[in-house]
Amino acid sequence: MSEQELKVQEKKAAQPGDETTKTETYFAPHVDIYETEREVTVVADMPGVTVDGVDLSLEDNILTIQGHRAPHGQPGRLVLEEYEVGHYLRRFTVAEVIDQEKIAATLADGVLTVRLPKAVPAQPRKIEVKLG
Repeated sequence: MSEQELKVQEKKAAQPGDETTKTETYFAPHVDIYETEREVTVVADMPGVTVDGVDLSLEDNILTIQGHRAPHGQPGRLVLEEYEVGHYLRRFTVAEVIDQEKIAATLADGVLTVRLPKAVPAQPRKIEVKLG
């Protein structure tokens, strides 16, 4: 393995965007975004987040990914904790017209995958004119 492959990426703090009265920690999850002719796929690393702790929304072409990592319920003494308790937050402007009824998301092993299918553009068609 090269030295670059083993490089640790530092966590980036995220700003919640709104004024808040709570002093909670927000992190920006690392993401990969893929695009095909039919969909945009967002893959976000959110270790420690459960399905109940994820909130997704798409409003005014802004995709908002939020997640909450609760404290561990593991028995015993904590020896090392690299994933802090806190919130994940990332917002993206989606340039494509998305079919919001067909958006799907899955969470497995701390990786959130969001599939955003592109809306099918209206196809040109001949309109029949009837007498009468």
